[in-house]
Amino acid sequence: MRRREFITLLGGAVAAWPLAARAQQAGRVRRIGVLLNMTENDPQWPVRLAAFQEGLLALGWIENRNIQIDYRFAGGEDPARIRALAAEVVASVPDLIVAHTTPAVTALKAATRSTPVIFTVVNDPVGQGLIASLARPGGNITGFTYIDSEMVGKWLEVLTEIAPNIRRAALIFNPANHYFNAWVGELAKVQKRPTSEIVAAPVRDQVELENTIIAMARNPGGGLIIAADVFNTTHRQLIISLAERHRLPAIYFTRYFATEGGFASYGPDIADVFRRTATYIDRILNGAKPADLPAQAPTKFELVINLKTARTLGLDVPATLLARADEVIE
Repeated sequence: MRRREFITLLGGAVAAWPLAARAQQAGRVRRIGVLLNMTENDPQWPVRLAAFQEGLLALGWIENRNIQIDYRFAGGEDPARIRALAAEVVASVPDLIVAHTTPAVTALKAATRSTPVIFTVVNDPVGQGLIASLARPGGNITGFTYIDSEMVGKWLEVLTEIAPNIRRAALIFNPANHYFNAWVGELAKVQKRPTSEIVAAPVRDQVELENTIIAMARNPGGGLIIAADVFNTTHRQLIISLAERHRLPAIYFTRYFATEGGFASYGPDIADVFRRTATYIDRILNGAKPADLPAQAPTKFELVINLKTARTLGLDVPATLLARADEVIE
């Protein structure tokens, strides 16, 4: 894995001045609805909001000047609430809607076929029937994908490099999310590797989650792979504490698990995905159609290692891996 270079806001703003001028000449305040499948007090929201606003500013869009943004927070696991908020945001008649995670996009797809929708942090949008194809989404929906099934093998590779004694790892996910059919299918490819085994570990609630982690801890050489899933995000503190209590090395799909006490993470930079979402907002507000804008994959991945947790688990992280990490938490 290579370190990705950061593009500074200043550089992006300078490059986008012609776009900024075009946006500001629109002559009216444009309205954007944002439906987020998280809580407003989630500590990760300010990070994502800052990146989102930076992306917009670089393209000349300034809140309460030439755009008005209405944020709605669905909270994570209540489908009825997500559907209600989707109907609410569509009824407000915005120029476009930004939808965060699959449940939000699914609710909006049912609520409108005309208002442009830009999704962010969504896995396998084609397989889930949200768009026709990545290159030609069709309809009123396009956006930015998050993690594909091939990441399963990469997670196992990184986890066993950090903790070489792992012989069996459980991939934890919520089976209610249909895109995990592809992830389970990926296990057959990963199983061909002779050094370690990976098993599907579907969990539907906190009881199943705790029982699964306890079962993995009964035999030596166990580890956890925490997949990209709203359920796992919502219950991340429970997962982190259970993994530490039962001394199981775990790799997570995004950095905030590691910064909040998890062992290690590898995956796309979510803040960068939010930042890039602004580019499609700009294009659609200036006349582009979602059907013609290809869905884009992440371009920036990051490895984060929590050395404090590693010491608690009795693990000595190889110096070569620490050198490759984008962030090391002491």
